Amino acid sequence: MRGLLLTLQSGDWLTRERVRLWALAVLLASAGGIAFLWITSNGLDDFQAKPLGTDFSNIYAGGTYVLDGKPELAFDPALQHAREKEIFGAHTPFYGWCYPPFLLFVAAALALMPYLTALFVWQATTFPLYLLAIWAIFSSSLPNQHRGDSKPSLFDELVRSRMWLLLAVSFPAVFVNLAHGHNGFLTAALMGFALLWLDRRPIVAGILFGLLAYKPQFGLLIPLVLIATDRWKTFAAAAATVGMLALAATLAFGPQVWPAFFASTAFTREVVLEAGGTGWYKIQTVFSWVRMWGGPIPLAYTVQILVTLVCALAVTWLWRSRSSARLKAAGLIFASLLSTPYSLDYDLLVLAPAIAFWAADGLSRGFQSWEKTTLAALWMVPLIARTFAEATSIPLAAPLLLVAFALLLHRAACQSGAPLLWLSAGRTVR
Repeated sequence: MRGLLLTLQSGDWLTRERVRLWALAVLLASAGGIAFLWITSNGLDDFQAKPLGTDFSNIYAGGTYVLDGKPELAFDPALQHAREKEIFGAHTPFYGWCYPPFLLFVAAALALMPYLTALFVWQATTFPLYLLAIWAIFSSSLPNQHRGDSKPSLFDELVRSRMWLLLAVSFPAVFVNLAHGHNGFLTAALMGFALLWLDRRPIVAGILFGLLAYKPQFGLLIPLVLIATDRWKTFAAAAATVGMLALAATLAFGPQVWPAFFASTAFTREVVLEAGGTGWYKIQTVFSWVRMWGGPIPLAYTVQILVTLVCALAVTWLWRSRSSARLKAAGLIFASLLSTPYSLDYDLLVLAPAIAFWAADGLSRGFQSWEKTTLAALWMVPLIARTFAEATSIPLAAPLLLVAFALLLHRAACQSGAPLLWLSAGRTVR
């Protein structure tokens, strides 16, 4: 047992051969899963009578209401479900619209196409953006001192051997996102590029942060970080982007979409979040963890608020510390996921840029104890987070995120010259 713990602590078990084997195995299994869904479908619904791309059906249905000149109806749960059953069949489950009105622009454009074409276009246009973001994180982090070395470093090998591409494509959250027809590729790309360009292109980064407002639950800590680090250009660009999106939505869809949107949030909060209508095992948050274990709603909110406050304090310290920009970027992503009560397993795709930032820092500076194993667990957790929680009522993603955030803070403290005492046993390994 001691030997196993030491191996996990050092991360020596994570060899190139094992990484490649696991990545290929997950990729083949994911491709097989997608093929199975398609082969067993009737061309529109899968074998469970659910629309192919399940959650994409609510985007498409909402878009058809825009084309009908009644965009506010997308926010009415009963009418939204009626339109989904009209398109996909009477046995179609309900997939609610949970987005601000400005996403209706995208929905309307996609609804101009046949459903399967729209689903393909949505995934095919956002997937390359996700890959480009991961590539940009690694390539921009390539140490200058290694570029001309006769003997390339592990970091150089990762970038030049295209191992990063295999890991990005086979990341299990990719399959989860594809199966649900969701927006994780876009979220990961916006977050990755915004954090990557924050210092070099502050206004562009602000625009990208502003575009993330279509997923407002992930934006709670971003303004805090921008204010705490005096990034006023980025803050102003983000605020202006959100304001322009809101104005454009108002002019295009009418002011009535806003009361409809805010009224719909009550349904999302009460039925989906608090009552667990979606299923506690699907929601990968501290709030859902408490509710899944029988905690009452006030307790779940109390625990979530406490975690959010701790994350806010920790991420403020992190961004004001002397640690590397890559650690700050990864830490903000972890803190953003931990600070929201509403995040499902397909949203874990945003872990990809966080893993890339942290891995890039470790490959160039050396890893500390438990970091390699934790990064491997973060990469793998989307594959089993839902099914394991459903079978055992034991959540995996939220506890793992807490551990990962703590390890990252310790690494940042070491870089800043003030290692955390309770993790002071950490050592640097290659």
